[in-house]
Amino acid sequence: MHTLVLGGIRSGKTALAERLVSDTDNSVVYLATATAGDDEMRLRIKRHQQQRPADWGLEEEPLALAQVLTRYGQQKAAPCLLVDCMSLWLSNLLHAGDDTFAREREAFLKQVSCYPGELVIVSNEVGLGIIGMDPLTRRFADELGWMNQALATRCDRVIMSVAGLPMVLKP
Repeated sequence: MHTLVLGGIRSGKTALAERLVSDTDNSVVYLATATAGDDEMRLRIKRHQQQRPADWGLEEEPLALAQVLTRYGQQKAAPCLLVDCMSLWLSNLLHAGDDTFAREREAFLKQVSCYPGELVIVSNEVGLGIIGMDPLTRRFADELGWMNQALATRCDRVIMSVAGLPMVLKP
């Protein structure tokens, strides 16, 4: 089963995704997209790492998510992958340039469609907010909205977290 978990900032989406994967009988690998660009982010990353179960694997990949899905998908028993999160990954891609953005986005969506194991993807829902004041903010919101739509069509289940409560959108 492939699941997309959407929500706003501090909506409980990551905690919900972690609860979903904790119910699996398969091994779990946490695929983190964040980079530690400042002290506050380093502390967030450290806190997330300390809260996760010790038996979960960890992959840290800010750009090439498709390569990680390909590698794990080739294993005899593909693990359950928890990808956290699309908004940070998209931000990384936008800063990497248009060619990298287009290549990595297409490759990732292709791998989501064919990943043989369980997959839980976390993403921010930006469609409920205000329109950004600058071109980069508007592009980010547009691209993340389109990414979420593309993922929702490829996932069996879509859940929105609102105030820590799951709202099932699909099926």
